[in-house]
Amino acid sequence: MLGLRCSVGTLSDVGHRLLQTTTFHGIRVQGIRVGSAEIPDHKRIAVSLQSIYGIGRSRARQILSELNIDNKLTRELTGREIMALREHVSSTYVIGEDLRRCINADITRLKGLQCYKGIRHEDKLPCRGQRTKTNSRTAKKGLTAVSERHRASYA
Repeated sequence: MLGLRCSVGTLSDVGHRLLQTTTFHGIRVQGIRVGSAEIPDHKRIAVSLQSIYGIGRSRARQILSELNIDNKLTRELTGREIMALREHVSSTYVIGEDLRRCINADITRLKGLQCYKGIRHEDKLPCRGQRTKTNSRTAKKGLTAVSERHRASYA
């Protein structure tokens, strides 16, 4: 019975190693899924967390300090650390597609209010006070002298 337990543990380790290097239809499986994103295995945790939309450098460091996890390679994480990381990130922060949806809803709300920032978003111009005489050339590239919104008000 003791030998059986040892062999089951060995089999699970072998299965885990195979899963890390297995390819499915040419796609290599590696990394850990946190939130709705896959974080890379070969980088340190503070850097690999930044691959999640909505987590930057300072927030990644904050997460690691809150969970008391050392900044080691992602593949060296234990199961408990992975579970704690998943639960903390998914319960505490708005990330990924949820964050994109919130941002798009906020922009749509501003456009509906017809406030200054909403009008700037509609016209695809900078809305945070940047100068537009010499900068934001790519934003103004497709614009004409009189935009569609202003044409309706002139008619």
